[in-house]
Amino acid sequence: MQVFGLVGNPVGHSVSPVMHEAAYAERDMDARYVTFEPDPAALADAIAGARALGIAGLNVTIPFKQDVLDLVEPDDLAARIGSVNTIDFSGDRPTGHNTDAAGARRALAHHDVSLTDRTVLVVGAGGAGRAIAFMAADADAVVHVANRTKRTAVDLADEVGGTGHGLDALPAVVPEADVLINATSVGMESTESPVPAETLHADLTVMDAVYTPLETRLLRDAAAAGARTIDGAWMLLFQGVEAFERWTGRLAPVDAMNRAVRAALADDAAV
Repeated sequence: MQVFGLVGNPVGHSVSPVMHEAAYAERDMDARYVTFEPDPAALADAIAGARALGIAGLNVTIPFKQDVLDLVEPDDLAARIGSVNTIDFSGDRPTGHNTDAAGARRALAHHDVSLTDRTVLVVGAGGAGRAIAFMAADADAVVHVANRTKRTAVDLADEVGGTGHGLDALPAVVPEADVLINATSVGMESTESPVPAETLHADLTVMDAVYTPLETRLLRDAAAAGARTIDGAWMLLFQGVEAFERWTGRLAPVDAMNRAVRAALADDAAV
């Protein structure tokens, strides 16, 4: 039996186990997905122990995405982003990857959204924002980053060849954008939006990385403005799809994984 899993602290809220186990069932694989919550001081021992036990791959979540960089061989993208959320143990040394970037790219592609030569506004310059900004730059988009702390936005924008702004610049930047991606936690289990509703427009595609709730205030405002909307479960899904395919070398059963994710999120919302 192959064993995959998630390392973080806490991990009890994660829907990754049901998503990945749905994939194993659909592909008739003898595999399990388990969760681990090591003490932060024991992270190195946890990664070494996983390798010693023959675990095939791990996802990594808060608060370990940066700390694990020193414990693996990161690929170029993960090194540039500065965080790892997927570890592959199949080589001589554990390799680290960032599937958040691919998750965002594939979520957009699934909805027929191309970023090439488009203007992309990333709201938020934390871990998810960094991954999305690098992804957009690699797709030859014109990248703008807006963040509560302007200096952080400018620093990230400089890394990807874009332009950084404070949130006060959104009324000027949003009307020029083709794609807007919220990479902040604003709207998570709240009625807030990080973007003024009056700035949204019908020629915009809006994707939210927040997936609890699925229909955030930002997405409701975007839909009311006539914009195309993509909920956060799509990015969550496709980062998992990317990890599954990297670990197994097999095409992921996207539909089965999507059904599992949305059922799990619906169950959580009903609690």
